[in-house]
Amino acid sequence: MNAPAWNQRDRQRRERLSRAAALAGVQGRRVAADAIVPLLECVLEPGDRVCLEGNNQKQADFLAKALVQVDPQRVHHLHMVQSVLALPEHLDLFENGIAARLDFSFSGPQGARLARLVAAGGIEIGAIHTYLELFARYFVDLTPKVALVAAHAADAQGNLYTGPNTEDTPAIVEATAFSGGIVIAQVNEIVDSLPRVDVPAGWVSFVVKAPSPNFIEPLFTRDPAQISEIQVLMAMMAIKGIYGEYGVQRLNHGIGFDTAAIELLLPTYGESLGLKGKIGRHWALNPHPALIPAIEAGWVDSVHSFGSELGMEDYIRARSDVFFTGPDGSLRSNRAFCQAAGHYACDMFIGSTLQIDLDGNSSTATLGRIAGFGGAPNMGADARGRRHASPAWLKAGAEARAGRCGAAGTPRGQKLVVQMVETFREHMQPAFVERLDAWTLQEQAGMALPPIMIYGEDVSHILTEEGIANLLLCRSDAEREQAIRGVAGYTAVGLARDARMVENLRDRGVIRRPADLGIDPRDATRNLLAARSMRDLVRASGGLYCPPKRFRNW
Repeated sequence: MNAPAWNQRDRQRRERLSRAAALAGVQGRRVAADAIVPLLECVLEPGDRVCLEGNNQKQADFLAKALVQVDPQRVHHLHMVQSVLALPEHLDLFENGIAARLDFSFSGPQGARLARLVAAGGIEIGAIHTYLELFARYFVDLTPKVALVAAHAADAQGNLYTGPNTEDTPAIVEATAFSGGIVIAQVNEIVDSLPRVDVPAGWVSFVVKAPSPNFIEPLFTRDPAQISEIQVLMAMMAIKGIYGEYGVQRLNHGIGFDTAAIELLLPTYGESLGLKGKIGRHWALNPHPALIPAIEAGWVDSVHSFGSELGMEDYIRARSDVFFTGPDGSLRSNRAFCQAAGHYACDMFIGSTLQIDLDGNSSTATLGRIAGFGGAPNMGADARGRRHASPAWLKAGAEARAGRCGAAGTPRGQKLVVQMVETFREHMQPAFVERLDAWTLQEQAGMALPPIMIYGEDVSHILTEEGIANLLLCRSDAEREQAIRGVAGYTAVGLARDARMVENLRDRGVIRRPADLGIDPRDATRNLLAARSMRDLVRASGGLYCPPKRFRNW
């Protein structure tokens, strides 16, 4: 009986590298831009698992365009594992017969096209993951054979400097490089000396200087001029009725105008409530421009970031006490670490969604658009492994367990998970529905489970322009349903409320209207915002913030 071979991964890696070394345009680790398609055809084999760095902001766009150009007779049935589907090429791979299976987290701008492909049977979806879940699987059963990543610069040896947008790169590279895989990096420039080494050369197989800098999306920038007075009202309720009530000091904000309004009300409305130093001190958050006035007013102690934000580089460098920066002054973001921080170290997540049902389940996967989840399921989940206490965590846990016995009443804390939505979304689509589209999508795509983003059992509060529903205080499914209906406004779900039961819940403080919080809606004007335009944000930063061109109107 032959002894088993224990070095097959290394042997296969050497074979692929040997094929690549024979190509014109390949000199050691350095690859000429016009040799990248032949290189991919040499190192890729049918059925390979490939991680193409598309994340929230930074895209390995040159490598994505090259991958679409490979010969599908040579390279096909790839299994793509990547955080975000952001570029058209990410789906062209499937339409061109190069890729067949997909595991991902978020699809953002490609959500509608993805929904059409899924409905037509053009993509086999393994799962829609949260970021941290997908990173974890890179080290277990979704380990990439080839990783295509983006970095800011490389030196002659092949060391990589990722700059402020480190993001997913460390997790992708480590999983691939230490499992016999091949790492190909596109860089903006090749320099003699790097400000710092983010990825050692020994982990990198090939480096190619792209013809143009990699694409970065300013995903977290919101123009204060677009914030409505309804969003100001909702932000006032959030600050007074949740942040102040629980003393939330460690938190994560989702993307959107709702949370941008909260950030811009901290130095004004929050200050008037005497909450400075009592809430909002430590953040797991991209460097949102809307947070500049709060930082300048001394509200913020620290911000650790998933990624960076275009135009914030000089401001971050000048505020190194707040942000995580290196000796060169540039941010080092890290999506995996920041997701872990948001899951375990934060007391609250507040974000939005597209649909909420009567159990409080929410999802951004709808029939016309499969947007995916990103980090929301990690941010918006009660971390059962958490063991350290904080006042906000303990108070939420006490409310959820009051009057319960046995295992359900065992004392422990609970994370605050807030879904903040207007009752009607764009095009007058109701945010509240009797049944999530996720159930139909499960049937269409043959999924084992419906693609629910945040499970209702994890949701502590639902906040709309109608008020706040504190689901921690509900003691039955019937109460929970009526609490949700009670803040669902003039949607069909809201109009079907039991008026007497809703008033009873209001008497108990389960539902609180603006008036119950001492808030007059007439006071909810844009004058409360610490900045009412992008130019105001620039002024607040002392001229250090430089907005991307599309946000400049002066």
